[in-house]
Amino acid sequence: MAKIPATIVTGFLGAGKTTLIRHMLQNAGGKRIALIINEFGDLGVDGDILKGCGDETCTDDDIMELSNGCICCTVAEDFVPTMEKLLARDLPPDHIVIETSGLALPQPLVRAFNWPGLSTKVTVDGVVTVVDGKAVAEGRFAHDEAAVDRLRAADDNLDHETPLSELFEDQIACADMIVVNKSDLLGEPEADDLTGKLKSEARSGVQVIRTAMGALPVEILLGQNVGSEASLEARREVHHHHHDDEDDDHHHHDHDDFESFVVTLGEIADPNAYAQKVAEVIRTHDILRLKGFAAVAGKPMRLTIQAVGPRIETYFDRSAGTARETRLVVIGEAGLDRDAISAALAP
Repeated sequence: MAKIPATIVTGFLGAGKTTLIRHMLQNAGGKRIALIINEFGDLGVDGDILKGCGDETCTDDDIMELSNGCICCTVAEDFVPTMEKLLARDLPPDHIVIETSGLALPQPLVRAFNWPGLSTKVTVDGVVTVVDGKAVAEGRFAHDEAAVDRLRAADDNLDHETPLSELFEDQIACADMIVVNKSDLLGEPEADDLTGKLKSEARSGVQVIRTAMGALPVEILLGQNVGSEASLEARREVHHHHHDDEDDDHHHHDHDDFESFVVTLGEIADPNAYAQKVAEVIRTHDILRLKGFAAVAGKPMRLTIQAVGPRIETYFDRSAGTARETRLVVIGEAGLDRDAISAALAP
């Protein structure tokens, strides 16, 4: 029996992984897709955004969320049992898509596909690393001299790469395809420079593709047929080392560098005005990512809010139901002033 292909979608916080997957589900062409989603935060926003958007190709039952920690730290406890449950279904999926958290290293996940019980039934179709083209072009979360110089100038105590740049480099090292998302925010020369730079940093043969709003054709995203689990040595972590025993997938990047919390508020009056308020709060408090849902006074639909830095996307997606409240997840580097941020986000 042919192995079921699985695509791993990785990338830093706010790169556009959920948007990419949502577009894929809406254009799946009848392919039965199961999703495994690993979020960083206390509110399952990504899963909630995705539920229902694939209709019969990806029902609510096909979306499985792992919220017990970073997926690369809980391979044995959470990921492998979840995969086994999917594979044991009477009607298994045609394709499995795994969205890692923005803090996850993809290598331990790829390694798990060599475990007994998985290796004969499923294969890694490809590792897709989604990049926020605008942020990387500006030197954020990129491993290059200009970014390091800017960080050093901002912090007299910094004499090495930050955890963010190291994580980004590991995600590039593991990629079979690099998707430069939000390329519409770049000029053509800037986009060409970034694409060339990423190609030079990636392994030979890795595709670097530009997109906007995650609009990548399904036939490009899926069906790469790489078998990534068979080439672990080529995609070895640059900064993080694992024990040789494949039953031990502990690694050394520090999740304490980040924190997240949920802000629960009442209805908002004006979506546009509130989006401007959110952008100002993000700038003031240097928030990395903000996402969630808002109840808008007089509107039956809920407002989805997704922000990466000061760039904000809002849209109405489904009925707000009876819970007329606004719930937002705030994610940033450790030390966020939770009280001040919560007060500032109040309608």
